[in-house]
Amino acid sequence: MATSSSNARRRQTPDQPASADTSPQRPRKSSKLKRFLRLLLLVLIVIAASVGATLYYTWPAGASLFSFVPNTPAPAVEAEVRTTETILVESPPEPISTKPIFVRLDPFTVTVSEGGARTRILHVAITLRVANNASTQIIEEYMPMVRDRVLKILSEQHPQFIQTPEGREQLVATLNHSLSQPFDAKSTADITHVLFTAFVIQ
Repeated sequence: MATSSSNARRRQTPDQPASADTSPQRPRKSSKLKRFLRLLLLVLIVIAASVGATLYYTWPAGASLFSFVPNTPAPAVEAEVRTTETILVESPPEPISTKPIFVRLDPFTVTVSEGGARTRILHVAITLRVANNASTQIIEEYMPMVRDRVLKILSEQHPQFIQTPEGREQLVATLNHSLSQPFDAKSTADITHVLFTAFVIQ
């Protein structure tokens, strides 16, 4: 009886490892998943390092990282810029003053010839009417040139002719044309009238 029971135990022992071999399969699957995740993480790190090194050596010096983004101003700022440009472009010129602006010149005394050796003295006081204050400033700044032009024109007149209405009208037109010419590249006075406040020939 004892031998039969021991034989039965011996027969059962080879079957035990079969049940023990099936249990370790779950830890092997988890270890394979961990290895895959580690390998994937390592690959991502290598890719990121290579991209960073490429950007470091190929990016222009001093360029911003976001320089590829178009620099568009905010709508409010853009509207302000357009408004300022419109004001600067559409600013009207200086309006003509409704009140008369006069510039009085010091009197002129010149010698005019009647022909031959006979000469006479011409004494003229002139006042200019201008369109704006800028013209007044130009005349005052270039006063020596203004007086020189007037003196040259007056000295060329004939006493008998300038005493007639036609002669005076022609003298006014000549003075107006001469004084309206530019004194330099950017300085031109807008003269509307040339007025005589004194006109004496002796």
